[in-house]
Amino acid sequence: MRIASHIFLTFLANVIVNLPVAGQDPSVGRQIFLDSSLVSETTLERTFHFPEYHEGNPVVKADRPWELNAMGDPYAAPFSGGVWYDEDAGIFKMWYSAGGGKKYGLVTCYAESKDGVSWTKPKLDVIHGTNIVDTLEQDCVSVILDKGECDPSKRYKMLSVVFNSPGSVSMKLKYSADGIHWSGTKASSGELYDRCSAYCDPFRGEYVLSLKTMKDRKRARAKISGKDIEEIVSLSHRIFSDDDKYIRYWFGAESDDPRNPDFPSIEPQIYNHDAIAYEGLLLGFFTVWQGPENKDCDRLEIQKRNEVLIGYSKDGFNWTRECKRPFIGVDKDIRAWNAGNVQSTCGTPVIVGDSLYFYVSGRYNSKPEHDSNFSTGLATLRRDGFVSYDAGQSEGTLTTNLVHVSGKYLFVNIDEGRQGILTAEILDSLGNPIPGLTKEECLPLRGSNSTCAMLSWKSGKDLSSLAGKTVSIRFFLRNASIYSFWTTDSTAGHSGGYTAGGGPGLDRSGMDI
Repeated sequence: MRIASHIFLTFLANVIVNLPVAGQDPSVGRQIFLDSSLVSETTLERTFHFPEYHEGNPVVKADRPWELNAMGDPYAAPFSGGVWYDEDAGIFKMWYSAGGGKKYGLVTCYAESKDGVSWTKPKLDVIHGTNIVDTLEQDCVSVILDKGECDPSKRYKMLSVVFNSPGSVSMKLKYSADGIHWSGTKASSGELYDRCSAYCDPFRGEYVLSLKTMKDRKRARAKISGKDIEEIVSLSHRIFSDDDKYIRYWFGAESDDPRNPDFPSIEPQIYNHDAIAYEGLLLGFFTVWQGPENKDCDRLEIQKRNEVLIGYSKDGFNWTRECKRPFIGVDKDIRAWNAGNVQSTCGTPVIVGDSLYFYVSGRYNSKPEHDSNFSTGLATLRRDGFVSYDAGQSEGTLTTNLVHVSGKYLFVNIDEGRQGILTAEILDSLGNPIPGLTKEECLPLRGSNSTCAMLSWKSGKDLSSLAGKTVSIRFFLRNASIYSFWTTDSTAGHSGGYTAGGGPGLDRSGMDI
């Protein structure tokens, strides 16, 4: 990945400044409590939170002739695809798979939105009068809005898993300057399994291909990554062992992943994996397949059960998945738009004010065609709201592990309700409160519900004297929940973290500065 922006170089400098001791991973941007290793000790209760579906779902569905498949069944949803916020244009952009009508197989279409809820399908000139932007018959496609790319003609990258012949697929790479008019194929893989995806890892300056593989006859993932996206596409192929020179076996399902309540004997498998940079972590979205197989779906006239679980990585390879409740799941109502086959989308979450927007695909049951009835839904979550530490009427504490100070000011994401209160103190490397930054001198936050609240002390002292030093932070809470904390030189609370999906008001490089 070629990063020309001085802003991104500043981000990399922050990574170096924030390197923690004892071999821990970099502390960059907002420190979200999805990462349990941030906490040294606490008396608070840890709670996982889950996005809520938008009441007006689906936000995109098939309503054009070319979005129906050859059988006339609806199909309009990202299969990874992409939903990104383009700060230059000031709009949300979506690339999704559509049925292709009687003329094409699955095609790639484009839609846009001013608010992320109401979407329009512009009439474009690629296939005159439609919003089709690519006609390669694909199984799935990943579209990357590469905000670190210095070549404008390659700002958008499309990686399509396309059919060469029945049962045979490979990945094709194309570029675009506008996300609408695409180049010819610039790189092509060897034979692959279906349902592969791609993303950027800005922390390591690499592109990553998340490749489907089979391990003990179960769906799993393999990884190839590198700075040259054309090279890694060209080197990709099916693997049948763990010792390929370029491709590494990655992970499969875990024993406590959820099972289909209607088919409890079916062992879960990993159907797909997408990821995105969020503040200082890679957020991973794990589509867990719970059966049944396609032939049984057709016979029973149902959709297979795929649900999205969440995890995170600090090194780009190893993933932590503590919560095994679906992060974005299926609906119990078999008539719902998301009754089955819920899958993640490239580019999300998008940050919209105090909320995170997640886009997913879902399928409903109405016909025996298990691979149709596809539409797009929106789910929202509080910004940083993956995990909270909660205090009741009695005061509780949370003490962080040692972190490097990289800014003058301490910010928190806090919900205190009407009766809540939060104070904090800064501890030196030996665990002693630092004069001027003690609990007693902290100006309490009272009744605040803010995703970006600054703490201060009566002494007027800030954290500038601690720059480069290792400290821990002890928070004191009553009737409150804390979701994240960070230090910054910005009085507005800009974290300096990487927010790849973007959002209104964020910097065009993807950084919160």
